[in-house]
Amino acid sequence: MAITKEPGQKGINWSNIAVGAIMNMLEVTTLGQPLEVIKTQMAANRSQSMVQALSSIWARGGVSGFYQGLIPWAWIEASTKGAVLLFTASEIETATTSAGLDPSIGGLLGGMGGGIAQAYATMGFTTCMKTVEITRHKQAESGIKPASTFTVFMDIFRKEGLRGVNKGVNAVAVRQCTNWGSRMGFARLAENMIRKSRGKREDEKLGALDKILASSIGGALATWNQPIEVVRVEMQSMAKSAASPNRPEKLTIMNTLSYIYKQNGIKGLYRGVTPRIGLGVWQTICMVSFADYVKAWVKAR
Repeated sequence: MAITKEPGQKGINWSNIAVGAIMNMLEVTTLGQPLEVIKTQMAANRSQSMVQALSSIWARGGVSGFYQGLIPWAWIEASTKGAVLLFTASEIETATTSAGLDPSIGGLLGGMGGGIAQAYATMGFTTCMKTVEITRHKQAESGIKPASTFTVFMDIFRKEGLRGVNKGVNAVAVRQCTNWGSRMGFARLAENMIRKSRGKREDEKLGALDKILASSIGGALATWNQPIEVVRVEMQSMAKSAASPNRPEKLTIMNTLSYIYKQNGIKGLYRGVTPRIGLGVWQTICMVSFADYVKAWVKAR
């Protein structure tokens, strides 16, 4: 992770909790939520083209449609998951690199640990609510008036309790583990390659543009796991409609994967990958490159 301890620093760096929350709030409030909405729209409506997905989102309220679910769910999710991710990943990466492991391995392990921690600590509930907010309009396509997000939440909670609210959390954990492990691992690897191409030492700092380039590479390459994201969206979307009568009643990661493949083929498992590349790049720039500068500012204060 970009936020690491200085050489010789001892103890736990608690400031990473605040830094993580701030940086993830910045990410989601700017480009993050519009890209998330587009990605989720395409993953949930796999027959739609990019143009059709954009048109559907715009029809919900113009520009505000692209920020659907931002308040409160995305803000709650961003502040909590950012804090858990940055803190956990930083501690793991510092411990592994201090033990002599390559920075790219440290980034990989830190990202994986941070991704798993944020999924089970905060994301099951908030990701579910964001997905419901974005995908409940599938009911309207079947001639059913969509219920409000809070009505959906209470209905799920009454019927299935916390397990129902956290439906899909295992898919979220797999996604976040592979997401941030790949993003940080690839970003660190790219940083090392850029240093070598510039003739820099391994401990020499990169310039801002080089760091952004490394984070962009890491974020883009990390989208290899898009099928997991499509599975997660399907597991957390509204109940089956008339257009999907073969959707399993009890969804698991594997039977959802099989259902999507049978319905839409391999292309269906990669629906929404284009906006997700943009999202992955922006998230990695915020949480890896920009976070370094915030950490330096916090230390100076």
